[in-house]
Amino acid sequence: MEENIRLQKFLAEEGIASRRKCEEFIKQGKVKVNGITITELGTKINPKKDKVEFLGRTINQKENKEYTYILLNKPIDYVTTAKDQFDRKTVLDLVKTNKRLVPVGRLDMYTSGALILTDDGDFVYKVTHPKHEITKTYTVTLMGIPTDEEIETLRNGVDIGDFVTSKAKVRIIKTDYEKNRSRLEIVIHEGKNKEVRRMCEAIDKKVLALHRTKIGNISVKDLEMGTWRYLRPREVTEILKGTTIHKMEEK
Repeated sequence: MEENIRLQKFLAEEGIASRRKCEEFIKQGKVKVNGITITELGTKINPKKDKVEFLGRTINQKENKEYTYILLNKPIDYVTTAKDQFDRKTVLDLVKTNKRLVPVGRLDMYTSGALILTDDGDFVYKVTHPKHEITKTYTVTLMGIPTDEEIETLRNGVDIGDFVTSKAKVRIIKTDYEKNRSRLEIVIHEGKNKEVRRMCEAIDKKVLALHRTKIGNISVKDLEMGTWRYLRPREVTEILKGTTIHKMEEK
């Protein structure tokens, strides 16, 4: 780590939460540095010298920490958070560990599939930030069958209200003309809030089911729904080094 860094960056790198969420924790007075409550976002600290506490717990130094990486095949009806204010079932209810893990990105309550949980903030940033272009692969079941023009729209970027999506890889896996349904595979790297659902809604197709099959090359194909496993060291290394990145193609 560099000698002096912003407090919220340090907290995020230690796996407390995303950097934005850590900023909220600081403003809420939940963080202390050398015994003093900090509420200013511009505060810088020296991780090797300053004592940082979050909710009364001293944050371990990164150099002395062993990280945990878990791949979960998330079922629907579970929220992607450590604790839910409405007392709904969370993904951590499925993972029995004494580690303080956070979800890497989000899957909404009604989306199933690949979700990584970890206490490594660098890993969270690597997977979730769009600039690293780590792909997320989804299968989506639609009411209706997209036209060739609509498929091209999804591939080339679609206006979903507050932004235009980046290019995606899209292919039709199955069509059922009798039931007027189709199944698509969509590969993106942005991961904005409900992005795939909103992409499909933008071409007037209702999403009946959505499942994330892969994060980079890491698949839940061999994991039963609701079960989990530890990531293999090679898988962690591939993501941190960027070797699971799939650059977006035209088709």
